[in-house]
Amino acid sequence: MKLNDQSLNQLFLEARTYSGWQDKEVPDSLLEEVYELAKMGPTAANCVPMRILFIKTKSAKERLKPLLDAGNVDKTMAAPVTAIIAYDLKFYERLDVLYPMVNAKSWFVGREDYIQETAFRNASLQGAYFILAARTCGLDCGPMSGFNNAEVDKEFFKNTSWRSNFLINLGYGDVEKVKPRLPRLTFEEVAKII
Repeated sequence: MKLNDQSLNQLFLEARTYSGWQDKEVPDSLLEEVYELAKMGPTAANCVPMRILFIKTKSAKERLKPLLDAGNVDKTMAAPVTAIIAYDLKFYERLDVLYPMVNAKSWFVGREDYIQETAFRNASLQGAYFILAARTCGLDCGPMSGFNNAEVDKEFFKNTSWRSNFLINLGYGDVEKVKPRLPRLTFEEVAKII
């Protein structure tokens, strides 16, 4: 069944990337609700490599601040929450539970390039699910790159198998600070049916 116009507007047509934020707290329970939706999207062999670190406290924001590109500092410091969307390079250790039909772990052991490729691709996909889940739950999003991945990994994921992918500022957007929507390419410009 196709979603109604209100749902399509909330998820896509009227949804925007926010840079300005209302001073309104995002409860931890809502972040958990967003994750519970996002985790249901498909990944290869149900590998679910996305990991998330939610930056909410002033002290955590101060740790992140010097790792951001200059153009991303103000909007990130103003956002109630910044999610570091990461991927776990040891995701395959859980495949015995997540994909028990075969010994899927054996597909990855000792294959570092394949691990990296699978983790990055599928965590990116999960990050997109996360954005849609956040919008479904009434949150606005400001996804972005524009930070030093290596330094973020050193600061927040040292001695772990997690690696940063991208950031999503989360909260309730300030519509007064939304810029006009930029153009998108047409179907004919990007697709072929053969």
